[in-house]
Amino acid sequence: MDNLAVAKIFLKIAKILEIKSENPFRIRAYERAARNIESLSEDISDLIKEDRLRQIPGIGEDLASKIKEIVNTGKLKFLQELEKTVPPGLLELLEIPSIGPKTATQLYKELKIKNIKDLEKAIEENKLIGLFGIREKTVENIKRGIEIYKRGRERMLLSIAQSTADEFIDKLKKLPEVKKISPAGSLRRQKDTVRDIDILVVSEKPEKVMDVFTRLPQVKTVLVSGQTKSSVLTRDDIQVDLRVVEEKSFGAALFYFTGSKNFNIKIRQIAIKKGYKLNEYGLFLEKGKKEEFIAGRSEEEIFKKLNLSYIVPELREDTGEIELALKNKLPELITLKDIKGDLHVHSKWSDGAHSIDELAKAAIKMGYSYIAITDHSQGLKVAGGLSPQELRKKRQEIDKINKGLKNFRVLYGTEVDIDSEGNLDYPDEILKEFEIIVAAIHTGFKQSKEQLTMRLIKAAQNRFVHIIAHPSGRLWGVRPSYELNWDELFKVCRDNNTYLEINSFPHRLDLNDQNCKLAKEAGLKMAITTDAHTLDQLYYMKLGISVARRGWLSKKDVLNTLGVDELLKVIKK
Repeated sequence: MDNLAVAKIFLKIAKILEIKSENPFRIRAYERAARNIESLSEDISDLIKEDRLRQIPGIGEDLASKIKEIVNTGKLKFLQELEKTVPPGLLELLEIPSIGPKTATQLYKELKIKNIKDLEKAIEENKLIGLFGIREKTVENIKRGIEIYKRGRERMLLSIAQSTADEFIDKLKKLPEVKKISPAGSLRRQKDTVRDIDILVVSEKPEKVMDVFTRLPQVKTVLVSGQTKSSVLTRDDIQVDLRVVEEKSFGAALFYFTGSKNFNIKIRQIAIKKGYKLNEYGLFLEKGKKEEFIAGRSEEEIFKKLNLSYIVPELREDTGEIELALKNKLPELITLKDIKGDLHVHSKWSDGAHSIDELAKAAIKMGYSYIAITDHSQGLKVAGGLSPQELRKKRQEIDKINKGLKNFRVLYGTEVDIDSEGNLDYPDEILKEFEIIVAAIHTGFKQSKEQLTMRLIKAAQNRFVHIIAHPSGRLWGVRPSYELNWDELFKVCRDNNTYLEINSFPHRLDLNDQNCKLAKEAGLKMAITTDAHTLDQLYYMKLGISVARRGWLSKKDVLNTLGVDELLKVIKK
């Protein structure tokens, strides 16, 4: 995937520049470019062909030429030269959360630590304590960071898995030899992270399909090449497995390879009790030593034969869905079409890449009836937080834009920072002017469980706060969720008419599916938002929908399935 390859190279450049203590603005320029490229809804190769690279926020003439070089040659001379200026291994250390450029450099100079293996050995031998101020708590944070790093290498974000699978499927489904095609595994179940990608195909000419699959341009290495199964590694080191099955077994194979393991075991037990045998080839009625094929062309016919209502892939985790399917009492899950607007979006007024007018037009194009512009509050200087004077100008701009719109409304909002004591970043006289207030923690992630819970509870109790944003604070591959007393937070939010956010940003997906389900059971409602900083990121909404579906949410459980007038009415405290 060229977008991901370019983004990775730019992030690597940013890390090296950080080690070298280069200009912070230059470092942020590469980081911003990487984020914007990774979130593109188009292939960057198409932008090159159509001479549209400069349309990407943050891409000027210099970065545009570097992008062309990466896409055309697969490498970048500037990066190769830059890599020669730093000790080998330091970049790997920088991948560990809690290790910055200064610490990585000192570890290299003082202890000759060149990689993670060296670092783990040094921790085991207790060599870090006392070194340039490192304490036991710091070592614990580094150990936790190593675990996060390793998990991040073992699994990929749902968004990356989805775009990689789409890249293969889009090419393969154009073949006349391919009758049916579908992803399977944890990707089809829409888990927030995925280990590798499974794709199933129906074809009467499997050799032709496998030949094309193993020769696709995104393939770096062919791991296994067979007539009915092949495995490859992409240029981004993602494993993709392709299986070709008979048409009459497609549903059974899709059922089997979608999983989960516990779900499959329980369904097979139900089949056995009814005198059937269920495997990847079909549902069979056992008659002595003989087996009669009963179903398997589609998943639906298998469920029907077992007297189960159809269970969507997102729910197949054996967490109660099978029991409800037996009683025909499964919930009707939310879909992307149910969403009426986005309630957490950033514009150029703070750290977003586009104007309010551009964001409004993009939301209208998506079929929304409103969008909330929730730029950062004054204390978050690094993200361009707005002063009271800037807020007045922003409000005037929104009022002017709304006058020119029909059947659509821009809501005046903010993402207000929650400080270390649970206080909000604006006084009440400013807060009362907003139509939507999203409150979030952006600092102090290492505080105690009690302190962090207190901060969120105090914000949720505030009469002006409507939504608690990315409640657990997790950033995949950067930091884990912090510890919270979820039961206490759920109770306070329910009692104070405060909503919890399902943040759709790929590295967040926070609330996660488990807490989502627990929140629903506690009587809460949620808001699904994107936290978008570019136009393309507005399409992350579908990732939040996946989390909500895995969390058993229906349309009625989500705030922004309401029209704007009803929404503003129900959020009043």
